[in-house]
Order: sequence, then structure tokens, then C-alpha cells
Amino acid sequence: MRILLLVHAFNSLAQRLFVELAERGHDLTIEFDVNDAVTREAVAAVRPDLVLAPFLKRAIPEDVWRRVPCLIVHPGPPGDRGPSSLDWAVLEGAERWGVTVLQADGEFDAGPVWASQTFPMRDAAKAGLYRREVTEAAVTAVMQALERLTGGGAPMPVDPAAVRSRPVLPWSSRAIDWAADDTATVLRKIRSADGVPGVRDRVAGLHVNLFDAHPESRLTGPPGALLAQHHGAVCRATVDGAVWIGHMKRRSADPAAPTLKLPAAMVLGDAAVGLPEVDGDHRDVWYEESAGVGYLHFPFYNGAMGAGQCARLLAALGTALRRAPRVLVLMGGPDFWSNGIHLNLIEAADSPADESWRTINAINDVARAVLTAGDTLTVSALAGNAGAGGVFLALAADRVWARRGAVLNPHYRGMGNLYGSEYWTYVLPRRVGAEHARAVTEARLPMGAPEAVRRGLVDEAFGTTVEDFRAGVRARAEALAADPVLPELLAEKRRRRAADEAEKPLERYREEELERMHLNFYGFDPSYHVARYNFVFKIPKSRTPLYLARHRRAD
Repeated sequence: MRILLLVHAFNSLAQRLFVELAERGHDLTIEFDVNDAVTREAVAAVRPDLVLAPFLKRAIPEDVWRRVPCLIVHPGPPGDRGPSSLDWAVLEGAERWGVTVLQADGEFDAGPVWASQTFPMRDAAKAGLYRREVTEAAVTAVMQALERLTGGGAPMPVDPAAVRSRPVLPWSSRAIDWAADDTATVLRKIRSADGVPGVRDRVAGLHVNLFDAHPESRLTGPPGALLAQHHGAVCRATVDGAVWIGHMKRRSADPAAPTLKLPAAMVLGDAAVGLPEVDGDHRDVWYEESAGVGYLHFPFYNGAMGAGQCARLLAALGTALRRAPRVLVLMGGPDFWSNGIHLNLIEAADSPADESWRTINAINDVARAVLTAGDTLTVSALAGNAGAGGVFLALAADRVWARRGAVLNPHYRGMGNLYGSEYWTYVLPRRVGAEHARAVTEARLPMGAPEAVRRGLVDEAFGTTVEDFRAGVRARAEALAADPVLPELLAEKRRRRAADEAEKPLERYREEELERMHLNFYGFDPSYHVARYNFVFKIPKSRTPLYLARHRRAD
């Protein structure tokens, strides 16, 4: 089918559907929903068999949905209506939720249903549920809807008894009463708003929005009191325990003034300075070992890696390698393996150029440590998505495994033609060849795990859920560790690394990449700084980039 994806933004769900539909041979192009005139123009140019809207914030014009079948992906079960569907489900502690593919008509979220899928809810943040359960259910439901549509089927009307129409979840419904709310209630409120918009609160006299909450079982104190900090997160007491709050966003008196989501202690400033540094239940870097296999976890929020996080990861990596496990698995996190440098921290720095330089060098140090780990077989295990430098950091390992539903964005150019580092000019061509490496980085399109296997970026893709994938990772890693030929594999690895080093030292790759990056950070062309600003402050695009809008490109 010729399918036009109409989106508010090309988010994780839209990208996953894009790669799944491309795998099935559909002819795809994308248009950002800027205004009705642009949508009409795109439909006229594409003449699609179908308009698919996985992430919209406005209604599709009536003259469009009357001309072309328009399917809306709604993150709620049949009958659920409104823009805060998943927020309500998390806040109210729903045991099951779902995704509905419905046909656009004159009423928002009220059209007949082409397909739906339900799933059990986890005790997790809204953003994590969206990236995992909602996305998997949406893929299944969209494919069922397309099969039904192409098979001549018809949509089903919604049972009037199931209709539940709810407004945007008001701020007041998520307000935390620190003197009365228990830990479970506080977690539900913050998790229901994680990602966007956060929970409004007042901390140490500052008006902030709260994000990234985790339970703490050992620390206690007067309800509402700040108890401790740990690597940017702060711990705050509830009536029956405490919660860690990883990130905050300061609210400005001027609604038009943009603010950044940053580590909580950084937002609190002086109010956090006197808090003790305590290693509590919440961690973002840890190591475990069993059956000759080491597992290094680093579930950084949104997959972003600042210079300090890279330094801690490098230290943990060094400790792990000194223990000399036969196999070391770099686990990343369940939602993201890594998305490369932390753009919000860079934007917040006194000199974004200097912080960019510091961060790219810090992540390069991690990549080099993986590349030179000669006595251990290294594996990157991508349970979640990876983007930009995170992809190339993963390629530094000897093996790369990915969950079947993981999406990779192996390119930098979308961030103001950023050149990129992480030794990508070494690790990518050695896997796919120089010619294919250029094609991968210049395409600027998301890549599903099956395509990544075919192109050689990933060695194996398996597992539907994160739990399935991680069970498969453990089984494969333990088999590698027990394989009697492992010493020969490691000897061959050292021989190949020595030969590559003799031909061209790793340091030379780094110097060449950083020479180009220095121009991005400090040169006359401000494209990177403009693109970063627009990205971190969520400035809507005024048009669809041509690499996405194939229908707008000249032949």
C-alpha cells in the first residue's frame, strides 16, 4: 500500500511503525501535521491508499478523511476518548489497558474500530509503558487493521456502553500532598506525568515539575523533607518511606520562557548542596556477575549520557574488566540502550560548546575502553532503542544483540549536520564496509533490528519483550563463556586489534573525528547549536524534513 504517515512528531511509536511497515514492503512517506493546508497538500501529492496517524494532537480535516481512509492509533481501549488516556490509566492504577486503531470521523477518538489490543499494566512510568507495551500493542493492532482493510473487511462500531470520554488530566488531580500521600500514591502521580508534563510541586521554595520517580525502602524522615542526593537525584520523604526524584524542570514566572528538564539536584542548586550523598535503592550504573559473565547496567534517563555519567560508566567498566569475566555484557537500560551525548546538560552549561567537547571526549573514553578490552569478549545487548552516538558506542563491542522490536538511528546529521565521534569511522566500516557505512549514516532514517542484522550492524535479533530478550541474552552469554573455543576467539580478537592498530591507530580515528566535531562546536556554522536548542526546547518544526517527506523531494 502507499501509506502517508501523518504525525505531530516522528516519535518512538511512529518510528517503530515506520520500520515495521517498511519491512512488509509498504511504500511510505511522512508529513508533519503543521496545519490543515499542509496536510491537504501532502495528501494531494502522495495520493495515498491510507493515511496512518500514530501520534497526532489535532483532528484530521474532514475533506481529507472523507476522501482517504484515515486510521488513528489511540493509546487506550475501545471506547476510551481523550488526550490523556495513558495518564489516567497510570494514575488510577488500571490493571489492563490497550491500544485502538480507529477510523477518523467528525468526533475525536470516536470513529469505528478496525482493530484493538490489550495488555497488562506494569508498575512503571507512563513514558516507559508507551515505549514498550503501547508500542508493541500498536504494531499488532495496526497490522491487523491493515489486513482487515485490504481484505475487504469493515470496521466495528464502538459499544456505547464502553464509551468513556475524559478531558486533559488536570494539574490538581496529580498534586502531591506530602503530609498525607504514601509512597505508592506519590509514585503513581509522578509516573502518570513522566515524559510530559511532569507533576507541579514546590521544593525548597522553588516551583518545579517532577519527573523520573523511584521508590526508596531504607531512608525515612519527616514527610516532604529532602533526605539525600545521589548522582543528581534527590530523595524526599513520604508518610511511609521515601522516593527518589531523578529529574525536575523549573517553572518560570513567564509561561513563554522555556526551561529544561535536568537532574533534580542541579535544578535545586543551593537547596541540594547540604544533602548527604547516599547510595540508596535507585541506581543508574551497576554491575553483577554470574556463571563467568559480567553484566554492566546503565539505564540513563532517556538514554542521554553526560560527561559525569560517562566517567562513572568508565570507572564501572574498568572495575568489571579487572575482575576479568570471560564475557562482559553491556546492558544499557530497558527503554534505551544509549542515545549518545546529553543535549539538555549541554544546553544548560555556561558554554554549550565547551560542554559538548567535554562530553564527546568522555563518551569516547568509554568506547575506547570497550574496543581495547582484549581479555574479555564484549557484548552490547540492546533491549531498548539506540540513537546517534549510542549506536556507535554499541558497535565497539565484539558482539551486538538487539531485541527484535528495538529501533536504531545510526546517524548524527539530523542534529545540525553533526559529524559524530565514538570511533564510528572505525567501528562502522569494519562491520558493513566503507560504501555501506556512508549509506547508513546519510540515510537519516530509523532502522529496525531485522534490517540492522541484514546490514551487519547487529549480529542477532531475538525476543519480543524486554524480559524475553534478557533471558535470551543470559543464555547466549553463558554459552559463550562456557565455550571451549573462547580462548581462541579472544586470541583472534587481540591479533585483529593489533593489526588494525598497526594499520591506523585508534587515536588517529579519534583525532580525525574530533577535528570535524570541533568545527561543529566552535566553527562559524551554528547549525548544531540551533538544532540542539530546537530539540531540547521542543520547538515544533515548521516543515517536514525532506529525508522523511519523500513526496517533497525532487527525483
